Amino acid sequence: MLKLDGVLFKRMIISGANNLYNTYPEIDNLNVFPVPDGDTGTNMNLTMSSGVQKVFSVTDSSISQVAADFAEGLFMSGRGNSGVILSAIFKGFANSVKGKDSIDSIGFADAFMMAKTVAYGGVITPVEGTILTVIREASQALYDQVKPNMPIDKCMDILYAEALKSLDRTPDLLPVLKEVGVVDSGGAGLCKILEGFARALHNDIVEKDMASVTETSAPYISGKIDETVGNVQSKFAHKEFGYCTQFLLNLADQNKLPAGKKLYNEKRFKAVLEAHGNSIVYSRNDDLVKIHVHTLKPGDILTYAQQFGEFKTIKVDNMSEQHEELLLDDQNEKSKKGIEAKAGTIEVKTSAAPTINKAKAIKKNIGIITVAVGSGIEEIFNELQVDYIVSGGQTMNPSTEDFVNAIKEIDCKNVILLPNNGNIIMACNQAAEIMKDVYNVKVIPTKMITEGISACMVFNPDDSIDDNVSSMTEAYQATKSGETTYAVRDTSMDGVKVKKGQFISILNKKIVAVDDNKIDNLFSLLDKMLDDKSDLITIYCGEDVTAEEKEEINNRVNDKYSSNYDVQLLDGKQPVYSFFVSVE
Repeated sequence: MLKLDGVLFKRMIISGANNLYNTYPEIDNLNVFPVPDGDTGTNMNLTMSSGVQKVFSVTDSSISQVAADFAEGLFMSGRGNSGVILSAIFKGFANSVKGKDSIDSIGFADAFMMAKTVAYGGVITPVEGTILTVIREASQALYDQVKPNMPIDKCMDILYAEALKSLDRTPDLLPVLKEVGVVDSGGAGLCKILEGFARALHNDIVEKDMASVTETSAPYISGKIDETVGNVQSKFAHKEFGYCTQFLLNLADQNKLPAGKKLYNEKRFKAVLEAHGNSIVYSRNDDLVKIHVHTLKPGDILTYAQQFGEFKTIKVDNMSEQHEELLLDDQNEKSKKGIEAKAGTIEVKTSAAPTINKAKAIKKNIGIITVAVGSGIEEIFNELQVDYIVSGGQTMNPSTEDFVNAIKEIDCKNVILLPNNGNIIMACNQAAEIMKDVYNVKVIPTKMITEGISACMVFNPDDSIDDNVSSMTEAYQATKSGETTYAVRDTSMDGVKVKKGQFISILNKKIVAVDDNKIDNLFSLLDKMLDDKSDLITIYCGEDVTAEEKEEINNRVNDKYSSNYDVQLLDGKQPVYSFFVSVE
């Protein structure tokens, strides 16, 4: 084939997205730090899935239209740095083919050169040895080797082969990759997409692994899009109520699976819940998994879950009906009591949907949007008069669209965004760019929850947005922030050896303490954070910290530090991280 039109490009997109979907857990496992937040594959998969949904119903056969719609879908759903960069790559591709029905080999090479240029342009400080390097070197190699009238499948083969070579070189460009013994995860995700592209051009379209039929991407091969898949968060936040679904699942024997049952993958299971619902509560005790989730299609989630075991209990309530009844509270006290009885036993912890501080209904000049996870952390931000909390963090990066919706929701002339995570800053910047003609949006690039809290503590609604950005930036930069979690694999970094299951503390992007005991690990971290300029220590306890452990921490803190420092021990109830620590 000498020409690439929209119909064929659409097949490539579907194949590439399916190939990434089938392998994204492998991409997640390439995370450099041995912490339970390797989510590059998940972010790229969710981003790519939304792009596919955007083009699935396109009937225009021009490559211009298909590429434009695909780029738009990726742009709004970009999650994490790799997801946002991925969206920039195909935005550049779309710009290059604009107005064209089809492209030849030269146009194909030009499109990927433009893709590379736009991707680099979207990153303030490009880092080599990443997805950026892979797209740059592969695009340049194709551009150097392409010839007029070269078949498109040959062009794609060159691009994919060179991308793999570039991926193999990433450890040589980024020393931390070589030390840990992995290639760049974002680059690996891009290679999976390009592999799917190449296979489609050889009449071998990758099909989605139907081991799970209701997950984060659309049912590509069926030809029908499930309209509830996609930006579930916005729908729940503004329009739908759906079903409160709770169940207790007894997992099948993982060593000897019964017929019809599949091996349980906790990370993928959680990704399915996050993609199809919100207000998620997940807990596991040996072979028992307890789930609470609000979803528009409870049957899909129950069908998916049953692949891994059998239900012990199931409870599904229609929240739309509950909502209607609640509206009649003032007219019918009996109805009110009935609702309380029905809904009172539900334990709700928002973990997927953005939440708004209802106390801030009065129109304000400056609004604050922050990212947080954990009911205690969210409560702290609400007390600091934050207007909107987008739920997310290390293991769940919000999309560009989540921030766009939040900006629209608070509807303030001036808006401050606090990403509180280095992997979310690009999505915030992208949302600010989208909304710049309507709102004055400033992104303060906080990388940790504690930095966001420090910034909010100095906010003054009577000052201008520029003065607030200045003072809030100064406040978060003056805060020392550390965190404690557990290792998900054996590794060695900066000469520090870590075994799977051990507790590790991270300070300034380095592992500074390793211990089998989480509290001993915490105090090792504190010793490294404190100096003669320190005055205040704040410890935010995660959801895994027991009452007994809090008492032990309190006693040890008082014995060791109270004479020299002011100390606060707060209930953050954050997942994944046992402790967030700030020192000021």
